[in-house]
Amino acid sequence: ALRQISQRTISTASRRQIENRVPEHQKLFQEDNGLPVHLKGGVKDALLYRTTMGLSVFGTIYALYYLIVSSMPKKQA
Repeated sequence: ALRQISQRTISTASRRQIENRVPEHQKLFQEDNGLPVHLKGGVKDALLYRTTMGLSVFGTIYALYYLIVSSMPKKQA
């Protein structure tokens, strides 16, 4: 039974023709246009990069703020 299942998944995978887009991506990423590799994907990559950097900066500032707040003694009421 296991042999039939494994043969079936292998044979169905070969029937589907998937377009090989590797050469297109190689040209895109090897092109010398002055952009760093993590931004060569276009607008989506730039947006993802900026979002990640914004969240990192916000998180760092938030952590430092609460570190400073928690290091101060509480006021006696």
